[in-house]
Amino acid sequence: MPELNQDGSHAVHAAHDRPITADEVQQFLNEEAALLDEWKLDEWIKLLTDDAQYLVPPLDKPDADHREALFLVADNHETLRSRVGQLMGRSVWAENPRSRTRRLVTNVRVLETDGDQATVTANFAVWRFQFEQTDVYVGQYRHVVVRGPAGLLLRERRTVLDLESLRPHGKLSFIL
Repeated sequence: MPELNQDGSHAVHAAHDRPITADEVQQFLNEEAALLDEWKLDEWIKLLTDDAQYLVPPLDKPDADHREALFLVADNHETLRSRVGQLMGRSVWAENPRSRTRRLVTNVRVLETDGDQATVTANFAVWRFQFEQTDVYVGQYRHVVVRGPAGLLLRERRTVLDLESLRPHGKLSFIL
């Protein structure tokens, strides 16, 4: 039955009036993963808010604060834009030729919603293929997503790796 306003007229809700759902987040993360796998980094960067943070904490301190601990990656929107520019150019020797990747994003859970913002977790596995070598990165994403005028955006991505060391991987020259 349609919802009615106090005057009896039909209520119309904009997308931003409803809570962010796990299905909505799953679809967003699937699209985001596809952009990364297809190396469409210029499109991927548009999925981030201007105040976005991309964090990969130390393997032994997944809950550490990036202002107090040495992170593997602690980028803001500006440094991410620079990273994308370097990856799309020829200046990053570790990605020349570029890696091929395949991502699986599963077990998406919306932990908390607050207006147009949600705290989300998801498990991931990223396979990276380069120079006849395959590396597998497995872990958990901890996201803060927000609803923008055109859909969901990433405000924060904390990539918690379930690795004991980066060996044999050794590098994170691509975007997890």
